[in-house]
Amino acid sequence: MPSHSAPAHQIERQLVAILATDVAGYSRMVGADEEGTHAQLRACRQELIEPCIAAHQGVVVKTTGDGMLVRFASPVEATRCAVEIQQGMTERNAGLPDNKRLQFRIGINLGDVIVEDGDIFGNGVNVAARLEALAEPGGICISRSVRDQVRDRVSFAFEDLGEQQVKNIARSLHVYRVCKNPSAQSVVEPPPPAGSALVLPDKPSIAVLPFTNMSGDPEQEYFADGMVEEIITALSQIRWLFVIARNSTFTYKGRAVDVKQVGRELGVRYVLEGSVRKSRDRVRIGAQLIDISSGAHIWSDRFEGALDQIFELQDQVASGVAGVIEPHLRRSEIERANRKPTQSLDAHDLYLRALGQFHQHTPDGARAAIDQLRHALAIDPTYAPAAALIGECCVTLGRGSITDAEAEESVRLARQAIQWGKNDPEALWMAAISLSIFADEHTLAAGIIERALALNPNSAHAWNAKGYVAYYQNQLSSAIEALKRAIRLSPLDPLGGYFSNGLTLATLAAGQYAEALGWADRALHEFPSSVFALRSKAIALIQLGCTEEARTSVKRLLELRPGLTIGECRAALTIRRLPSEVIALQLDSLRKAGMPEA
Repeated sequence: MPSHSAPAHQIERQLVAILATDVAGYSRMVGADEEGTHAQLRACRQELIEPCIAAHQGVVVKTTGDGMLVRFASPVEATRCAVEIQQGMTERNAGLPDNKRLQFRIGINLGDVIVEDGDIFGNGVNVAARLEALAEPGGICISRSVRDQVRDRVSFAFEDLGEQQVKNIARSLHVYRVCKNPSAQSVVEPPPPAGSALVLPDKPSIAVLPFTNMSGDPEQEYFADGMVEEIITALSQIRWLFVIARNSTFTYKGRAVDVKQVGRELGVRYVLEGSVRKSRDRVRIGAQLIDISSGAHIWSDRFEGALDQIFELQDQVASGVAGVIEPHLRRSEIERANRKPTQSLDAHDLYLRALGQFHQHTPDGARAAIDQLRHALAIDPTYAPAAALIGECCVTLGRGSITDAEAEESVRLARQAIQWGKNDPEALWMAAISLSIFADEHTLAAGIIERALALNPNSAHAWNAKGYVAYYQNQLSSAIEALKRAIRLSPLDPLGGYFSNGLTLATLAAGQYAEALGWADRALHEFPSSVFALRSKAIALIQLGCTEEARTSVKRLLELRPGLTIGECRAALTIRRLPSEVIALQLDSLRKAGMPEA
């Protein structure tokens, strides 16, 4: 990927995606209701498209009126992102009349582009644009170069459209269309041969295979084996995972294996495999997570370190793999639950569906999640994660958007979740947040979070919860340390905006205004409609002398929360244990940025 220090002109091979609206339909809608159509397009970008792009490691190069140019690090992530966007738009358009439906066409190409001043152009971009034009409204077209990269790594079906002649491209393009309906194997897991497979556990299951030593150095075998043992131990601390023991997985050591066969023989849904390579005084470790049902690679990464720090590197890789894999497994499990027929849902499936709604980070998503969680509790009244997540959804909605009865319900369910899920770190940290925010029981919440971290020290979200509760207690250095630990454990987390927002609040209260501004921008990139991040950004900008930019942030804040006043902000800040002078400074900054007094 290009950097800001790149030369003026640089040719690189990049994965390029063009996303544009159905121009004919868009023009018709603008003609009928220009303001409403622009608002609808902006909402689609902020609530669906931009978060989805960020979650799949994409970067928006530029917007072009009703479309945008995006680059990705991986063709698999680009294709998955495109499919998620189109599926999301289908859901948003459901129930709308035809003349109100906003549809997008997407083209994806892997090719050479010219990089200049942060922009990209050239033949690789032109081909992506032609592919977008070939796509039908709501459709995705990809080049052969993309299809060859992803065909065995995603569960989507492709329709071969053959060679296509397009404008301003000398040679013909071999084009493939991503089918709108997932392939059968992505919906139904193929039955294993009779007598050769174990029944899958009732929770996500994973086997970690021995890593391959690529070094030609037999001594590295001990390092590789030890690291796999550490990873198995770390994953075993994630209580909602079923992890195969080392003795079983190491029977495959030194054998060429088919991961699908391994999955059937061990009775797991996911397999983690990897390799270790020594080069001079460095060690490089690669790992990838595979969904057995589809053969798709749902995560991969590399780790590298000095040979003389081999055991520290072993610990780093083990905790890093465990922390990063967790959100990817969550997302894969959510997608699996969403594909199940409604009549076959149990409490766990409803919880996963609710997580998917919660991950949208919107009021509607939080409300939909609460409805599904109540249904889950009707099936299993002692299901601790569902009880705790209701409170987390209410936290997302905020005190100003829920009733006193809902706040009381969150506290009651949090206490029950702690009782029912005393060995479930996920339920514990969520319950702790509810007690901290809705009952002001910060000390109790901190103790519960420590138990969650004792059960799973690699839980990024438990560290995030620890950071927030420390902030509420005005323990700012502890808050900053915990929140940075959360980011280190899960740097690409779909809910990473919460980590960034927490760091914004903590660094702002600590008077680190330049750093707070950076974290606020990062939070807004992940959650564009975050009221807390916009408020913090305005305060930081005032303290840095950027009054006009601060006023722009407050203007956007008031668009999201009409009627918000200094009085409401004072009430929100006062319930924290921040020093009175810090609260006074922040309120004065908001006044200077244009926040109305009452």
